[in-house]
Amino acid sequence: MKGTVNLLNKSSLALTLLVAISITACGGKTVTTTAESPITSPDPTPAPTPTPSPTPTPTPSPTPAPAPATSAVTISSPANGASVDSQFKLAAAASSCSSQPVNSIGYSLDSSSDQTIVSGASVNTQVTASSGQHTLNVQAWGNAGASCTAKAVFTVADAAAPGNSNIPSDAVSVNSIQTLGGWSDNNDSGTSGSSSGSMNMVSTPSLSGHARQFATKFSNSGGQRYSVSFGDDAASSNFFYDAWLYLTSSASKIANLEMDMNQVMDDGQTVVYGFQCDGYSGTWDYTANKGTPQKFSDTWVHSKEPCNVRNWAQNTWHHIQVSYSRDDNGNVTYNSVWLDGAEQDINVTVPSAFALGWSRMLLTNFQVDGLGSGQNTVYLDKLTIYRW
Repeated sequence: MKGTVNLLNKSSLALTLLVAISITACGGKTVTTTAESPITSPDPTPAPTPTPSPTPTPTPSPTPAPAPATSAVTISSPANGASVDSQFKLAAAASSCSSQPVNSIGYSLDSSSDQTIVSGASVNTQVTASSGQHTLNVQAWGNAGASCTAKAVFTVADAAAPGNSNIPSDAVSVNSIQTLGGWSDNNDSGTSGSSSGSMNMVSTPSLSGHARQFATKFSNSGGQRYSVSFGDDAASSNFFYDAWLYLTSSASKIANLEMDMNQVMDDGQTVVYGFQCDGYSGTWDYTANKGTPQKFSDTWVHSKEPCNVRNWAQNTWHHIQVSYSRDDNGNVTYNSVWLDGAEQDINVTVPSAFALGWSRMLLTNFQVDGLGSGQNTVYLDKLTIYRW
């Protein structure tokens, strides 16, 4: 038929012819085989060899972190979350630290880097802190070097200090005297040796955020006097000194700590309200003029009340309040002193007017007398002087 192509006779078509060949073998059996024509298709392109999967690298086991020091440090006072008075009991103990016997324990408040450290496995003492929230940090050390810690957060109630009940509501006050400009310092020639000092405003340690640091170097028990004028009032005759002091471990090198006030009266005479904690006699001392205003003989007099600054707790704040008054002739009555809320009655009256030729002013001195030779650092905060 026209248009029909006989595919079987198409000479250009490559066919594979299978020829059946019958072979009669011995025994009359017939074996049939197939033979491939010389016209053969090319060998198919071999399939690509599959990319072998990488042998997974096992994830190494993490190196275990060193086990933290196990601790049996306990703080029994103040309890975490407790509300306490400004002077409170601090009690802590540590039975072990990473299975090591404890040979020393220390504490600090808030972010202070200064620690009070005691030998043994416990501490039990009285501590003073300002109003507000604080963190107590306790650290213990094992005899082979392990270190363990514990913390407690507590709040000091904003209660009035005991001495404040002596201040009338209409009293005039100058607050934060430690922040005033114009502070100066000089060696007290009345001490036996030489001294030099420097001052800085710091936020730590501090109660208000603005404490004044007094760093004193001395030899042969020299003393450095730091002073500032804070007003002019010749009429007031009653005064109340209120300050907070922070002692570091250098307190062991303090002989005396002096907190004075001077007032020039209308007649031009200067009344000296001198008051100090005397580490030599172990008493609170006050100033008296054993002569006359014109031929004066200023003398420290020991009271019957004990005080030695080297016995005060270190790396903590101490509250000092002093009440005194005068008459028109410059005779001063020292009423009482409060140390961390505990009142000590002085109750003495002494002449203390001096014809120094000063112009009218109110002035306060803060003096640090060294013990032997060396250096010490003291911080003063929230210095307020009331008058009426």
